Amino acid sequence: MKFLLDMPVSPTMLDVLETHGHTGIHAYQIDKGRAPDSELLEIARQENRVIITADLDFPRLLALSSAKGPGLILFRGGNYSDADMRHLLTRVLTQVAPDILGVSICVVDQKRIRVTQLPLNQTS
Repeated sequence: MKFLLDMPVSPTMLDVLETHGHTGIHAYQIDKGRAPDSELLEIARQENRVIITADLDFPRLLALSSAKGPGLILFRGGNYSDADMRHLLTRVLTQVAPDILGVSICVVDQKRIRVTQLPLNQTS
C-alpha cells in the first residue's frame, strides 16, 4: 500500500511504513510542503495513496466532496512525540486491513481507533 505523509507528520513514519511492507512519500519530498490540502488530496487520489496527517481539514474536505477516497489516517488527541506517532501508526497498520484503509477515514488516538467508510454522508 502507498501513503502520503502530510507536513504535521514526521518523515520518520516512513520507516514504520517500510517495516510493515508499505511505501510512502512525505509532502516535503515532492515539494508540496506548502501545498493546500486540496492539492495533496488530489495527488493522493491520482497516485492511489492513503494520507497520514494530524490536520483536521482533510476529513472536512472529504465530507464536502462526498469522495470515496483517498483513505485517511488522522492522528487526534494531542501533540505526539515521534515515538508516540510511530506507536500509533503501528497500531493502525496491524489492526486495520489495507483494503479498509484505502476507503476510510481512520481516526487514531492513545485509546482507540475509529474507522468510518467513505464517502461521508452529508447532513443539512
